[in-house]
Amino acid sequence: MLIREEIEQREADTLSPFALPAQNSTGRVIYEEPDPIRSCFMVDRDRIIHSKSFRRLKHKTQVFIAPPGDHYRTRLTHTLEVNQIARTIGAGLNLNLDLIEAIALAHDVGHTPFAHAGEQVLNGLLSTGFRHNENSIRVLTRVEQHKDRKGLNLSREVLDGVLNHSGYGQGDSAAATLEGQVIRLSDKIAYVQHDIDDSIRAGLLTLKEIPPAYLEVLGETHSKRIATLVSDTIHNTRKMMAGSKTVRVAPGAAVEQALIGLRGFMFKAIYTGPVCQAERTRAAFVLEHLFSYYRQHPEKMSRVYREIADEEGLERAVADYISGMSDAYCISLFRDLYIPQSLVPGVQKGTATDG
Repeated sequence: MLIREEIEQREADTLSPFALPAQNSTGRVIYEEPDPIRSCFMVDRDRIIHSKSFRRLKHKTQVFIAPPGDHYRTRLTHTLEVNQIARTIGAGLNLNLDLIEAIALAHDVGHTPFAHAGEQVLNGLLSTGFRHNENSIRVLTRVEQHKDRKGLNLSREVLDGVLNHSGYGQGDSAAATLEGQVIRLSDKIAYVQHDIDDSIRAGLLTLKEIPPAYLEVLGETHSKRIATLVSDTIHNTRKMMAGSKTVRVAPGAAVEQALIGLRGFMFKAIYTGPVCQAERTRAAFVLEHLFSYYRQHPEKMSRVYREIADEEGLERAVADYISGMSDAYCISLFRDLYIPQSLVPGVQKGTATDG
């Protein structure tokens, strides 16, 4: 028996009936011979970790654009926090941790530079609109390259979890697996709590400004709030598993309403507040100019994006190109293209000249 088969059998024997063992995956769009060691979800996780789009997350902003100091979250640290929270919930529910990890690591690879400000700008510039979860799927299935082939050819369950991780309304579609549902909730748990932490660090928020009703339910500290949300989710979902064929990964009603309320507070106080709005205005200026420039000069984009332009249109290619940029790269390009600088040979930037 191959090691992969041992792993798959162990999953089938020990995971919850509500989990998705790797051997029950519906597979990939393009068939591949199974790996002798790794399950399909382990292969997916490894492809994501080694992708360029995953590496770029360390240079993409989470909320605040280019904040001073080293302690603010980036899109990569957010991804790691989501993974940590999700794996804890998944372990408590006896779900497939490899599937959870693959979805967690991939869920934000389609995010733009300049946080949600960049997403809003591209949504206005692209005639078909722009949503980061849909763009993550596009990155994973078209923009990334694997073995000289378009896309990473991930398992369908991973792609489904990535596509359905966003939103928190009743009308939003849910992932087909409980593992995917775990990511959707863990994403909210992570960003609401760490954005509070970063906002307090930035001096934009104090604990006293947070409605006390939410803190009474969830806890006064960052760690207590996460612990409450994680433990309540595990206990509440286990109750559903024990008494119903229909299961939704969720905390109890009181804790969930506190999370929803806290999330709504953060939207009003921070995400749509004056500082983020001012940053959004500046980000829009940079992205709009870059979008216009590359539409006029498609030859300046790298090969893969020129191919997309030929196959799917220039607008789509430019959106793909810009959405993949890091914050620093965007700013650097804008500076090189639009900020006056000496082009005279021998004249160094920042050197003095005779008066």
